[in-house]
Amino acid sequence: MSERMFDTRSFEVLTASPVRLSSSPARSYRSWSDEEKARIVGETLVGGANVSAIARSNGLDPSQLFAWRRKAKASGVVVPLAAASSKPVKFARFEVMRSDMVEIVIGNVVVHAGPDVGADRIVDVMRAVRKA
Repeated sequence: MSERMFDTRSFEVLTASPVRLSSSPARSYRSWSDEEKARIVGETLVGGANVSAIARSNGLDPSQLFAWRRKAKASGVVVPLAAASSKPVKFARFEVMRSDMVEIVIGNVVVHAGPDVGADRIVDVMRAVRKA
């Protein structure tokens, strides 16, 4: 009932060597200095910043910039706002901007002051917020 079948199949092994085509461009990788990375990551830490837009404006893929931010947070260079609220507030850096409205962040409290509010009143409010 079962006949022996002889199968005469042949196989050919193909070998290939990778060769860059003359029409494909060579990839060039850009190396970023630590100062450039810090500057770009710093741009993303401003309130309301669009990380993807900042990445594209600097010639980066957004995923690369998100990776830089994760590494900065993991290394302790950047502290998330939630973790910083338990520590004393220190003002390490500020940026001068022209605006009618002033926004002051103290821990997790944001104080908005218009142009008609005097400096003495702002200082009083800041002291009250820090004591609370």
